[in-house]
Formats: sequence, C-alpha cells, structure tokens
Amino acid sequence: MGKIGYIRSAVYLFLLLIATNNAAIVDIKTKGAKGDGITDDGPEILTYIFIAIMRAWKEACEGSPPGSLLIPPGNYMSLAVQLNGPCKGPIEINANGATIKAPPELAKFTTESWFSIRGVDKLTMTGGTFDGQGQETWKTTKCQETTKCQIPVNLRFSNLRNSLFKDITSINSKNFHISLRGSDNSRMENININAQGNSLNTDGIHIAKLNGLNITNSKIGTGDDCISFGEGSRNIRIEGVSCGPGHGFSIGSLGKFPNEEPVEGILLKNCTVNRAINGVRIKTWPNGAINGVRIKTWPNSHPGIVRDITFENIIINNVQNPVIVDQEYCPNKACMKGAPSKVKLTNVSFRRIRGTSASKVAMKLICSAEVPCENVEVAGINLTFNGGPTNSQCTNAKTKTTGQNVPGVCAA
Repeated sequence: MGKIGYIRSAVYLFLLLIATNNAAIVDIKTKGAKGDGITDDGPEILTYIFIAIMRAWKEACEGSPPGSLLIPPGNYMSLAVQLNGPCKGPIEINANGATIKAPPELAKFTTESWFSIRGVDKLTMTGGTFDGQGQETWKTTKCQETTKCQIPVNLRFSNLRNSLFKDITSINSKNFHISLRGSDNSRMENININAQGNSLNTDGIHIAKLNGLNITNSKIGTGDDCISFGEGSRNIRIEGVSCGPGHGFSIGSLGKFPNEEPVEGILLKNCTVNRAINGVRIKTWPNGAINGVRIKTWPNSHPGIVRDITFENIIINNVQNPVIVDQEYCPNKACMKGAPSKVKLTNVSFRRIRGTSASKVAMKLICSAEVPCENVEVAGINLTFNGGPTNSQCTNAKTKTTGQNVPGVCAA
C-alpha cells in the first residue's frame, strides 16, 4: 500500500471512530419501559406510537450510525410493536437476557404481527425470548376455518437486507413463530423455537420472496412445519438444524395462486428430524400428509417451478413420512382434486437420508400427471420400520438412483 493508501485508510478509521463515538445506545427503560412483566411496554393504540420500544427505535434509527437499541434483562409485556426503516445506517437490537411477552388474549391484536421490523439494511438482532402466549388461541380459535380474523405472527421481518439474527428464542406463538419475507442476504444463527406439538399453524420459520439466506445451528419444536419455504425462496442453505416435534422441512404448498415466483437453489443438510409427522416434503394443491422432508403442491394448480433442491445427510427418528413429494396436497377439502398440479419439479436430490420410519411406506414420490417430476436423484437412503424393511410409492416420477437404497425406489 502506498502513502496515499495509508492516508486514506487513516482518514477512514478516524471518521469511523467519530461515527462510533457519536452513536448512542438507546435503552428502552429511558423511554418509559418498566420491565416488570406486567406493564405494557409497547403502543396500546396508534397515538402512543413513540412510547417505550418504538420511541427508542426511532431515536436509534434516526441517530448517528451505527444505531443501537437496548432491551436490558427483565420481563416485559407488550402489545403489537412495528419498527420501520430505513435507518441512517446499520442498527442493532440487543435483547440478551430479556423476555418479552404478548398478551394471551387474541382480541387485543388487530394486526398480522406482534413484533414486526421492516425496511432496514444491515440489522443485527441478538438475544431475547419472545413469548406469544398462544395456548388459549390454539384451543379456542376458529380462524383456520374462516378468513374473517387474523392471528399475529410472533416475529415478522420484511424487506430487510444484509441482516443477522442470532441467539433468539420464540415460544408459544399464536401463529407462525418467524416470518422472513423479501429479506435478501441474511443469516440466522442459534435460533430456538418451541411450542406444543398440537399447536395450530405454528410454523417455526416461514420463508418467502428472498434471495440468499443461511440458517445454522438451530433447534425447532412446534406444531407445524419446522421450516417452510414459500414462493420466491431462492439460494437458501439450512445446516445443523434439529426439528421435532413438528411437520418437518417443507417446500410449499405451491400453486394455489397465479404467478407464484419459482423456488430454487435450496440446500438442506446435516439436519435431524425427531418424532415429526413429516420428514422432508415438497407439497402442491390433494391429501395432506404427516413429514420429514417434503415438497407439496396443490392439484388443479396454477403453473409454477421448483428446481435445484437438495436434501442431504438427514437423520430421521420415528417420522411418519420421512421423504415425500406430494403434488396432490389438499387439506380440509380446500381444493378440487380432479385436475393435476401444474407445478414443475426438476433436479431434486434426496441423499443419505437415514433412520427410522413410523410407517411401512418410508418414501412417497407422488408427482403430477401433467408435468411429471424430472431428474429426481435418490442416493444412499436407509430407512427402516420396526427394524425391518420399508416400501416406497412412486407416481409420475423420473428417478435416477445411486448406490444402495432402502427402500428401493418404487420397489414392489
């Protein structure tokens, strides 16, 4: 590096130090938050938008970067919180040691989210236990049977970029635990999610319309899909994630709506599925199933694309459907079964998936009669049932096999 380069570096470091020294850590307790586990620490109604958490966010977001919002250790009660960008620069939320609880009453929510962050570049969110207190909602709600009410997601992250989420815990969400949408080039590390196995529609992490995401070293136990991939999920790597209880790792369901964006470039490896309904699954619009790794699409669907999907080195422990492609996914008689799915599946690999199945049929590849699955790789599968062999079912699947597989692909 020449003399000019050294001068430029020195100037850059000097300016960075000035910016860092000017950046303030905004503690929510300086904005009225009590942290006693009783007082509401968020906005009760819209006119209270600047109190506590949201007031602290505004100051940190609009102040000299990098901004920092501190939720110190303590127990907090909060109604719906919405934190919006853009901010002046990178921003951090540090909630290490804090527990934030939602009111258990669904009637206190009029929004689709409990804790929402949107429109931010370079967000780092660290720590915190977010308790949705959804037990009463699971028991009493009829929202799954109607479109007239909505249930809040615990943590909703929308249109974020280049962000990091780590050491975060979500428990007992009323609906999905984490929804990540339109948030490119992000990472999630050491995420812990916990809800009862019979909790309704409590997907652990739901992903849609983003390009670039890593999820690593996390543990998810819930009442629905541990991780679900919606339309537009691209270039995603999942590694070192444990699922159970839950419905496994699911791509879909897809094809219900027109003009859905492709799902492509998904790698899920070195993961475990314990006592789950499904293992790995791909689902499209009939018959819902119970799964390990799954791809699901609706019958009579709109056209769509799923391609370049790899499930690799997955441990399956007592799972009802360890491996399933279901292009006849139709829960609760919600669709017409007469016509096949139009979602095209290509370049899907199931490699080194091993363990125990809770049913005799350990592998189902039920593909579309109109657009058969192409280039489905099955390699090194070893799944047993009560210590004995298992079976497979295939329809409209163009497979290629490598090595020894138990069950054999579509063996009699």
